Amino acid sequence: MRLSLWPQSLFGRLIAVSVIAVLVAQAVGLVLIAQERERFVLQGNVREWTRRIAETTLVLQPMSPAERAAAVSAMEVPHGRPPRSGARGRDASPPPRPFVRAPLQSDFERTLREQLRAALGTGYEIEVAPTAEPAPPAIAVPVPFFEARELAAQQGSAQHYDVAVRFPDGATALFRITRVPGGSQLPRNLFVNLTLLVLILVLALYVAARSITRPLSDLARAADSVGRDVRPAQLKERGARELQDAARAFNTMQDRLHRYLDSRSRVLAAMSHDLKTPLTRLRLQVETLEDAPLQARIGRELDEMESMVREALALFRGLDDGEAAVPIDINALLATVREEFTGMGSVVTVTGSAREPFVGKPQALKRCLTNLVANAINFGSRADILLADAAELTIRVRDQGPGVPAAELERVFEPFYRVESSRNRDSGGSGLGLSIARDVAQAHGGSLTLQNLPGGGLEALLTLPRRR
Repeated sequence: MRLSLWPQSLFGRLIAVSVIAVLVAQAVGLVLIAQERERFVLQGNVREWTRRIAETTLVLQPMSPAERAAAVSAMEVPHGRPPRSGARGRDASPPPRPFVRAPLQSDFERTLREQLRAALGTGYEIEVAPTAEPAPPAIAVPVPFFEARELAAQQGSAQHYDVAVRFPDGATALFRITRVPGGSQLPRNLFVNLTLLVLILVLALYVAARSITRPLSDLARAADSVGRDVRPAQLKERGARELQDAARAFNTMQDRLHRYLDSRSRVLAAMSHDLKTPLTRLRLQVETLEDAPLQARIGRELDEMESMVREALALFRGLDDGEAAVPIDINALLATVREEFTGMGSVVTVTGSAREPFVGKPQALKRCLTNLVANAINFGSRADILLADAAELTIRVRDQGPGVPAAELERVFEPFYRVESSRNRDSGGSGLGLSIARDVAQAHGGSLTLQNLPGGGLEALLTLPRRR
């Protein structure tokens, strides 16, 4: 049995789809927040670095070469040592590490170069490039406020950049800035808030999905009970407007069906009385005949007519007889059917057994099995019953007769229909046995099919699913 990670129930699928949609929306939201935060941090840092470099450059520009060299030497950091982060760098308490860093890279070098050119004017040439360790001495530019804690917490991941500013007289000043790469840091509180939001949404979706699927489950159970219970309970009209409309329509359908069944029962009761009364009078008149052969022939005709009336009434009545569904010992039921036929000289065998009782209508099931066994004996001289019990109960009734043409395998279930070769009185039956048997099977939620056996004979397969 293959396991599927995708839920099979409507409730499970609604929850799964909703949760996936919420998670995707949250992931997209995190990306957008990280991009906006990265843009904000980049603009703030670049603006601060631009201001400091521009101020230093404008201070150095009017100096003589010797004075400028002395001033630059005093401000340089040798061998690529990272600049101090100001007052925050001297804080004794270690800064908290960020919860997560969104891997978003920005065009840092181009942005810094453009802002420096705008601040210094066209008389200065600007070059910005990353610097490998060990780096040449350069003027230290303090870390801006936005990344002071980042740099202090992640010295190993800091990245150094050299900004070369060429003065109009040809001299060059080298500035060094330090930046923590890897994108914008997302705080822990943001993820806590998003997690709470997802949990609240999932809880709300659970309640909403349950309010949809519960009425649908009730509707499915009520529909399954149609044909099983004579008078199933009315379905509660609850839920959304569409679900209430569906429940109301189902209840209306049940009412119409019950009125139809009640009307048919009254008609069948009248038919039973009206048909049996003239047949009884005819039998009494036949018994007064002095011609014995004629009396016997007419008696057989009357017996056949009574049998047809009895079976027709049984077919029309179906299972609307008030019989309640109870646990049935299938093994004992098959043994009873076997004894009844063996007592009349027929050969009936039973193989297999049921593991537990089956919930159904005992008289209806007995009528179904009796019809199948009688059909097998009439056309195949014997009946072999094979019983198997798993997720569903399967009963196979096999005979050793000529079988049925493939084109007739479904037509034989039609009322009063018999295969052309069996349309004689000696074969017995009125063409209603299989129709009644299939009605009983379907009323129990099962099925009844026929198939020809490879070695000859016919098999009737009765499948009865166990109720969940």
